[in-house]
Amino acid sequence: MNMTLTARTLFATLLALMAGCSQLIGEQPGQYPPSAPPERDAAGVEGAIYQQSNAVSLFEDNKARRIGDTLTIQLAERTQASKSASTDATKDTKVDTGTPTLLGGTVTSNGNDILENQWETNQEFNGKGSSSQSNRLDGNITVTVADVLPNGNLVVRGEKWLTLNQGEEYVQISGIVRPSDIAVDNSVPSFKVADARITYSGNGVVPDVNRAGFLARFFMKLWPL
Repeated sequence: MNMTLTARTLFATLLALMAGCSQLIGEQPGQYPPSAPPERDAAGVEGAIYQQSNAVSLFEDNKARRIGDTLTIQLAERTQASKSASTDATKDTKVDTGTPTLLGGTVTSNGNDILENQWETNQEFNGKGSSSQSNRLDGNITVTVADVLPNGNLVVRGEKWLTLNQGEEYVQISGIVRPSDIAVDNSVPSFKVADARITYSGNGVVPDVNRAGFLARFFMKLWPL
């Protein structure tokens, strides 16, 4: 009786783990939390009118340049790849030994030369293959500056979550932005973000039915047959 209960418990635990693994697609909520400015800049000098965190120059654009500043990234990702290959090979081989002689004469049987041989082979190979893939991602996402590198480049990261009727969709992005690439409206296209990592996925009914389960992925990828 105890063994039966233990087996049921292990089986239920295994099913829960497999269900949980099937949901781990992309990052999780809160992976890129907003970055706040350093405390020394936010607090300023006690009693002072001037505070570095709120300083605005009359000769500078209102662009992101400090930790905690926001920056809009325009998602304009388009990739298209195609590849095709074709191979044709043909090989013909023919060998004729002629009429061999033995002790100065031919070897015959019933008037036929039994040592005369001739081989002929034909080999042919045809192979073709093609592959095509296209992706497109458009939209805007506002991120925060997480760090400022010694050369002035900005390390940015952020995420956007949309809750729809049948689930959630999210976009996460992180990378390095050069200040000179930031436009006057405080935006930068995604193809100018260095070391970019962009994740677009979702959770809910629609993504679940379009995603193979744990056992299905196991048999498709890991099973030797």
